[in-house]
Amino acid sequence: MGPSAAVWDYRAGNEITKDWNGIDQVVLRNPQGASARVSLHGGQVTSWRNEHGEELLFTSSKAIFKPPKAMRGGIPICFPQFGNCGSLEQHGFARNKIWAIDDSSPPLLPNDSDGKSFIDLLLKPSEEDLRCWPNSFEFRLRVSLATDGDLTLTSRIRNVNGKPFSFSFAYHTYLSVSDICEVRIEGLETVDYLDNLCRRERFTEQGDAITFETELDRVYVSSPNVIAVLDHEKKRTYVIRKEGLPDAVVWNPWEKKSKAMVDIGDEEYKQMICVDGAAIEKPVSLKPGEEWTGRLQLSVVPSSFCSEHLNL
Repeated sequence: MGPSAAVWDYRAGNEITKDWNGIDQVVLRNPQGASARVSLHGGQVTSWRNEHGEELLFTSSKAIFKPPKAMRGGIPICFPQFGNCGSLEQHGFARNKIWAIDDSSPPLLPNDSDGKSFIDLLLKPSEEDLRCWPNSFEFRLRVSLATDGDLTLTSRIRNVNGKPFSFSFAYHTYLSVSDICEVRIEGLETVDYLDNLCRRERFTEQGDAITFETELDRVYVSSPNVIAVLDHEKKRTYVIRKEGLPDAVVWNPWEKKSKAMVDIGDEEYKQMICVDGAAIEKPVSLKPGEEWTGRLQLSVVPSSFCSEHLNL
């Protein structure tokens, strides 16, 4: 989009443009040159770049960018379910809805606002949503980009129903890597996981790190709040910090499944890894008026910094 198509969010100084479907997207920038792009389709972060302009999130070259299909890449939000069960579409409906910019959320606190760019979004259920999932909610999402380039997503889900409800949740984070065979994940050693390739049978992680030689699809339950994804070739490490999200999903489709998926290239599994902050094994339950908060913070450090300094 050219400059004439851009407007500015008066609250945070963010650029608001439209994608090729005419859907608003918000561009966050920090003074150092890092950026993040958030689409109102799904409240989905579609891009996160460091101060050198390098893309840190994976997006498939065959991704479908047309509602109601969720885009393959970035950080789709899975709510009110993760996976595929019951009458709801896979991973729930939040990632396929048009969100609104939320002008009612409070601004950043003064000591938290220096150089930080953020956007607040709001999702409420439509009549169609209530027919397939009859629970009234308010879902507020804040996406912020810090001075140091860290990306933080904070979700607040409030029950405005007359009765309790439960949900599962995940930030389905596609990280860009140089070669999946050169990636290792630290911080999940000795943690129990549910293996989705073995009918969700429960196992305990035995390795000193997770490495990749074949398809992997696991939910690590009651996992630590700090996880490191080391990319040896690029000599950088993604550090994932999570709050209110007891579980972590690790997924790579590998070659066979990639060839069966229409919205990912046959070889693109080599350049991606999904590591999600999630609440899956024990669904979140909210009584009327209660609110849940789940926060995910992503940062990048040189691999030499890991992992003894990360309190894994």
